[in-house]
Amino acid sequence: MKTKQIYQTLFLALLTIVLLPACKKTIEKKLTEQYNLSQKATIQVYNGTINSAKNYVYADNKPVTGSILAYGSAFPASYGFTVDAGTVSVLIKDTSSTTTQTPLTISQFWAPNAFYSVFTYDTITAAKQKTVLNDIEVPDDTTARLRFVNLIHSKTAIPSVDIFSIKRNGNVFTSIPTGTVTGFLRYAAELSDTLLVRETGTTNLLFQLNGLNLARKRSYTLVFRGRYQSTSGTLARTLTSFLTY
Repeated sequence: MKTKQIYQTLFLALLTIVLLPACKKTIEKKLTEQYNLSQKATIQVYNGTINSAKNYVYADNKPVTGSILAYGSAFPASYGFTVDAGTVSVLIKDTSSTTTQTPLTISQFWAPNAFYSVFTYDTITAAKQKTVLNDIEVPDDTTARLRFVNLIHSKTAIPSVDIFSIKRNGNVFTSIPTGTVTGFLRYAAELSDTLLVRETGTTNLLFQLNGLNLARKRSYTLVFRGRYQSTSGTLARTLTSFLTY
């Protein structure tokens, strides 16, 4: 009986020795494939479409969102999802059978090792999108980076806006019309600031964001969204920020 157990133990040991290199190679291959993004493009989607609900994102008809992309949120919450570099069709739509939302299709060439942001805006019956190629840069000091996107909606003509910093005692972004995405600029990190959204060239206050505090060496996006004429409710004009990368 003991001899049989010894043979069984030896057999299992030999089997482990034989299979271990193969398993190791398989794992290493999978890890290499997963982390080699040189032939991938990274995309982040922000939903600023008024009254949107049950939005999902697809790449070449394959779903990439596991849950609803709600109004005023980004998918993923930071960084982005990847697609193969080349021409890929990205679709953003409401999956409800009774929806009146206009589906948005972005079919373009996505460059390898590049990072994109897609912003949707306007209303569900006239949904629009703006896709921008992000300039990836990690500050070589203790600052963060910040950009501004104006997605505010109105049926009538509205003025551009300024973003005024209390800490800086001056405008951070000036005369930005709706539907515009600015470039990134360096911004003091780990310092609480208050930002005021004003009609360009005036002190007319549209919204006040308190307690903006950015982490060092990270990049953030400020979004002004909602209905221009609304000051309360879920579609009220508001300024929020989210981590981009």
